[in-house]
Amino acid sequence: MAENLKGQVCRVACIANAGQLEVICREQGVVCGELGINKNNLCDYEVEYLCDYKKKVITDGKTQTVQELYLVKWKGFPESSNTWEPRKNLRCVDLLNQFWEDLNVEMRRQKKRSAPRRLDPATVSQLIQRAKLRQTLKQWEVHLNSLGAHKGHIYVRNLVDLEGPPKNFTYINDYKVGDGIMLNEVSVGCECTDCLGNPVEGCCAGASQHKFAYNELGQVRIRPGLPIYECNKRCRCGLDCLNRVVQRGIRYSLCIFRTDNGRGWGVRTMERIRKNTFVMEYVGEIITTEEAERRGQIYDKEGATYLFDLDYVDDEYTVDAAYYGNISHFVNHSCDPNLQVYNVFIDNLDERLPRIAFFATRGIKAGEELTFDYKMKIDPVDAESTKMDSNFSLTGLPGSPKKRMRMECKCGVATCRKYLF
Repeated sequence: MAENLKGQVCRVACIANAGQLEVICREQGVVCGELGINKNNLCDYEVEYLCDYKKKVITDGKTQTVQELYLVKWKGFPESSNTWEPRKNLRCVDLLNQFWEDLNVEMRRQKKRSAPRRLDPATVSQLIQRAKLRQTLKQWEVHLNSLGAHKGHIYVRNLVDLEGPPKNFTYINDYKVGDGIMLNEVSVGCECTDCLGNPVEGCCAGASQHKFAYNELGQVRIRPGLPIYECNKRCRCGLDCLNRVVQRGIRYSLCIFRTDNGRGWGVRTMERIRKNTFVMEYVGEIITTEEAERRGQIYDKEGATYLFDLDYVDDEYTVDAAYYGNISHFVNHSCDPNLQVYNVFIDNLDERLPRIAFFATRGIKAGEELTFDYKMKIDPVDAESTKMDSNFSLTGLPGSPKKRMRMECKCGVATCRKYLF
């Protein structure tokens, strides 16, 4: 329901999104409280993005001056309302800087040293597409952070091409359990009040004949291959217990970014990460090995790599992050990775269904890409460690390695094995 300037009440059918309705209201001079349009701001103009640029020579007697003009797309108004505005009228510094960043990228792509006095239609089209893409990615970024499971912020950046958010992908923060699979919740917990300093009977790890996994800083102190047993919902200790690390979720600000060497999306950290610190879980849909074999044959043809075997004791289940997953869906492979996989048990102690957690193998600098080895090997001599060997995405690929389609590795490190599988 809306009210026009004459005080008349009208109704608008909900056949458009909020942005389209805002355009209609401004065109028709209609105020709407739900859209934030009132009599005071009905005629306000806010720059949504910049579309074009040109230089205009102005002659005043014998004096000539060059005026810079920008074609402005106004927020809440249709593109037919775009206007050319002189630089002095624009106070949108961030949008101006972004426009020139995009334009310089396009000039380098065209192998031109600087922008011409007037841009050609193809260049303008690229700039508009990139501006619209940035809006789409920003909306996706807002959605990811609205899910509320991350202490840090998730950023989304694409400075490489015009690829938008992945289609047919749903972001989740916990495992999606497939048909026919039951997760049995733990029935007992520890009696500790200080799990690290004064553990009762070894705390949760001791109950399973294993070592306490973390130090006082929350860094993992057991070697790769050994399982981590965290305190659970039945435990006496509180949520600030030092044995509750993975269950607290992602603590760092991370960025999903478009790689420039054909590896699709990747993930980089926006802040420094200490060695042996928890970074993220590998979350997805838990499916049976039989279902994974069926999907694996399809993914193999597509060159996809999202199946992670849960083969700590038996090869019965697999995590598939192709259509349901968290930020780990976008983490790339490296033959020299900075993330290490650990099996973690919290509210479910079924050894066939561990949670998959990534910890930093070394100190990771801000801006560095996060990677793990899709063919991780721990210690071929140690029987316990071999349970942790990763068969990432190999499930369901029939035949010997020689008969399978080989996937080229693009990690680029000096020790690259040249092929993922």
